[in-house]
Amino acid sequence: MTTTEARPDAPPVEHSARRISINPRQSGIYVAFALIVVLFEVLTGGALLEPQNISNIIVQNSYVLILAIGMILVIISGHIDLSAGSVVAMTGAVSAVLMVNWHLPWFLAVLVTLVVGAAIGAWQGYWVAYFGIPAFIVTLAGMLAFRALTLTVLGNQGIGPFPDAIRTLSNGFTDGYLGNIGLGPLGGADLVSLLAGVAAVAGIGFTQWRKRSARLGYGQDVDPFPVFLLKIAGVAVVVLALVVQLARFKNLPWVLILLAVLVLGYSLVAGKSVFGRHIYAVGGNLQAATLSGVKVKSVTFWIFVNMGVLAALAGIIFAGRLNQAGPTAGVNFELDAIAAAFIGGAAVQGGVGKVVGAITGGLIMAVINNGMSLIGAPSERVMLVKGVVLLAAVAYDIWTKRRAAS
Repeated sequence: MTTTEARPDAPPVEHSARRISINPRQSGIYVAFALIVVLFEVLTGGALLEPQNISNIIVQNSYVLILAIGMILVIISGHIDLSAGSVVAMTGAVSAVLMVNWHLPWFLAVLVTLVVGAAIGAWQGYWVAYFGIPAFIVTLAGMLAFRALTLTVLGNQGIGPFPDAIRTLSNGFTDGYLGNIGLGPLGGADLVSLLAGVAAVAGIGFTQWRKRSARLGYGQDVDPFPVFLLKIAGVAVVVLALVVQLARFKNLPWVLILLAVLVLGYSLVAGKSVFGRHIYAVGGNLQAATLSGVKVKSVTFWIFVNMGVLAALAGIIFAGRLNQAGPTAGVNFELDAIAAAFIGGAAVQGGVGKVVGAITGGLIMAVINNGMSLIGAPSERVMLVKGVVLLAAVAYDIWTKRRAAS
């Protein structure tokens, strides 16, 4: 026998002599994000990383990040969704009619709106999964149809204002339950926000330590312990720096907490669950997935149902932020979500991508938008830069694939 298989009961052996290497395909997006942040921090004279501006970046782009979470799963499975922006507009209009015109309690209206989003996703998922129409065509038709329904519901006027709870979720911040704590030259910062940041860092460190221990238990290669600690320390510095800046302004945005829950939940689903492995299998090799017993049609159907639910959630957040549902809401949102997924490392052919990568890609687009706005760049130049970044990200992905194959 020419190969050996590691036994589960093999003693943990740390391969500390392993050459330290970096996977450019996985790490390139984070290096690029850091360079873009540094670039705009210099160009804006330090305004980019001011506490209020960081908060604005998160709040103003939250709905695109929510869409990106759903879109990355659609793209991993080998499909695309061009209707997301129109579904955002339509579900925002539905929530406005329920809360403002019909005076439904906000929590009941939110639940009904999410069900409407699921029904829209089920409608599109049926045609893609069970009827066999390409997702590009189905969602292109949906983009037109749901925009038309939005205009039918709203006409040429918006509906608002929204209840306080929805506005707080979209634009509000957590209360200073334990007051502020002094940070020397930085001034005061909300103690609860700081404790949340420390808890997040502890959770990340514990998760990575368990992952490393499991790999050691199976005799697999891992980074040397000093390198492992250095990586955790780097993540801790970034997370704590972000939390400190937010705590110095108006504490943590509620929408950031919502995003954190979504990212954690969907990362676990994509990386740890059977359904998540089936999504990667369907996008990686459809024929092999079918022969392996994966229920391809069911997986595809539920991916689009999930996309509809997240689009409805994004529609509520966006409408609440503007305090009204308008007929032009959601224009080009699907393009931003698709760009976030591809910039974040999703493969054009499917089968590759991570939720965290999609969020990073969305944040890159957000930083570009915000940074160029701060330096007074015209809108056409912003679109040009975003287009170049998207093209470069896809070209980089193809280049790394060819390099790995050779």
